[in-house]
Amino acid sequence: MNQVPAPRAPRPHKPLPFAPADFEPFAGGTDPARVSEAAHLAARALVSGGRESTDPEITKRLVKLADKQGLDAIAEMWAASPARSLPGALWRLYALRAATLQDPEGISVFFRAGQHRAQVANAVAGVAEPPGAQEISTVADAILSGAFDGDFDVALERSAAFCRVLALGQATIANDREKMHPEHAAQLTKKAHQLVRTAEDLEGAAASWRKGDLD
Repeated sequence: MNQVPAPRAPRPHKPLPFAPADFEPFAGGTDPARVSEAAHLAARALVSGGRESTDPEITKRLVKLADKQGLDAIAEMWAASPARSLPGALWRLYALRAATLQDPEGISVFFRAGQHRAQVANAVAGVAEPPGAQEISTVADAILSGAFDGDFDVALERSAAFCRVLALGQATIANDREKMHPEHAAQLTKKAHQLVRTAEDLEGAAASWRKGDLD
């Protein structure tokens, strides 16, 4: 008698190592139109479901979605979406949180280097003083949580402000290291420019949300 093969265990999703500015699009299937439709439907369902619930445990589960599913699963669903769309904005919120929690100490170094040059953005980001690794981790969770239990546009603007402070910090450190470590300085400068573009996209998404046309 032929033996029935045992079912394969599902392949676990393993979070990918992301830097805050590394929002590269992922391949999203064979039919771009259907993939885009699925991405938008999933984003709307996640945001509306989270915002309609009053259960803080549901908000916690949504914040930790990438922890459980893996950031690659989130990327497959949303990373290829336009930056100033609901799925594109959600992807940036989740990716920024994942990158921050992966290296909170390193992120805190950039944040401290930029916070006094970006006082308005620093205030909007809302990181507690002094901004160490724990404070940076806490604000990463708080910003994403605000997308579900607060004002969605405020969450996007806080994330954008966070990016702007980091970008200024990277640029400041790049200037300090330009003579002794030109290659590292060039990498930091490039990442700073990418973070500024990410901040602009998040701010644009926030403006669209307020007008009611972020989809």
